[in-house]
Amino acid sequence: MSNEQQDVQVEEVAEQVEAQAAENNEQVVEDNQIQALEAKLAAAEAKIQDQQDSVVRAKAEVENIRRRAALDVEKAHKFALEKFSNELLPVADNLERALQAADKDNEALVPMIEGVELTLKSFEASLAKFGVEVVSPAQGDALNPELHQAMSMIPNPDVAPNAIIDCLQKGYTLNGRLLRPAMVIVSAAGGVDTKA
Repeated sequence: MSNEQQDVQVEEVAEQVEAQAAENNEQVVEDNQIQALEAKLAAAEAKIQDQQDSVVRAKAEVENIRRRAALDVEKAHKFALEKFSNELLPVADNLERALQAADKDNEALVPMIEGVELTLKSFEASLAKFGVEVVSPAQGDALNPELHQAMSMIPNPDVAPNAIIDCLQKGYTLNGRLLRPAMVIVSAAGGVDTKA
């Protein structure tokens, strides 16, 4: 082989090496660009996930606030009359006392007694329209501390312990919430007379 041919072969090999090196450099650059883009994509996806979580949490919080506000409004509507109702309860008590004290055998008082009875029934019906219900336990009912207040305990072997013997004053509830407990006398266990 001549020197010229060898020079041509060397140049061809050199060109091939340069071409291979350039191709390798391009591949490295592309790999670096791909890695950089993948890192940016992962960061963007993480940011999107965080924002989606924030949106879901914010939406849940708004829904909880709405629910709480609705409950507060409902309670305000239900129990707005609580103070007013408490002020009216002595009127019912006084009408009942008037009926208990009235002489029912006196013919002259019969129309007045009937009028007071009708007034009391009308008054209780009006209270019931607005959610005020009477708590009037019957004799023998069990004491319910959520609705009754034991004023005294009397030993009575004929009645079960903590059974109501007498109701001294009716109680009232407003839409299920206790306004005033019924004041009762209950039976005591054993033979000891105690005061509550």
